[in-house]
Amino acid sequence: MSRDARWKTLLELLVERGRLDVEEAAAELEVSAATIRRDFDQLAEQQMLVRTRGGAVVHGVSYELPLRYKTARRASEKQRIARAVADLIAPGEAVGLTGGTTTTEVARALAVRADLASGSPALTVVTNALNIANELAVRPQFKIVVTGGVARAQSYELIGPLADGVLGQITLDVAVLGVVAFDVTHGAAAHDEAEAAINRLLCERAARVVVAADSSKLGRRAFARICAAEAVGTLVTDSAVDAETVRRFEEAGVAVRAV
Repeated sequence: MSRDARWKTLLELLVERGRLDVEEAAAELEVSAATIRRDFDQLAEQQMLVRTRGGAVVHGVSYELPLRYKTARRASEKQRIARAVADLIAPGEAVGLTGGTTTTEVARALAVRADLASGSPALTVVTNALNIANELAVRPQFKIVVTGGVARAQSYELIGPLADGVLGQITLDVAVLGVVAFDVTHGAAAHDEAEAAINRLLCERAARVVVAADSSKLGRRAFARICAAEAVGTLVTDSAVDAETVRRFEEAGVAVRAV
């Protein structure tokens, strides 16, 4: 296993469990304890975890795994969700995309749609995610609008009041939200309050709102609320979602599409 693969696995386990012991991690990854100690030390230097005697812990309840370490997690589910979300978007529409791994896959799914290969523009995409803008900017048939703001290293998203000037002047057909949590009672949420604020503005400027989230995000809460469940028109998730969760969202007026 390469170092990058180990680091991705260690960080994912740490986020899920909150704490990892050296011996436990070494056994799960089938490497030596010395290798895990070295990995923990290097990740601590990058402020991705807090080193403890015999192991490591996350920084706190609002800890967020950096985007570059989340790209392979639930990849097949996210790609299915992305294709389904892309199918909900009509040629010529103005679509807002927040940052995140699932919305990045949505951008990729839109980029390869045959009916969006030409147009003037085929789509207008408004995003605060630098990585999404970078991927779509090479598509001349897409009009790309990037909000202002300060780049957030964890998610490549632009945040802060500089984005308000752009978002206050536009109207969107659809906003596609990538979230870390979506619950009927507590709504859609993100880890960071500034990121949530920009996502909320995108929702307010859109005629309809779509949440793109795999089933592990559902029924969960996170620190910063983006919007109420009632503000979301459609939830696109994977087929592992349980029937009770679907029922609760549908009772709240959210159409659920499981793929």
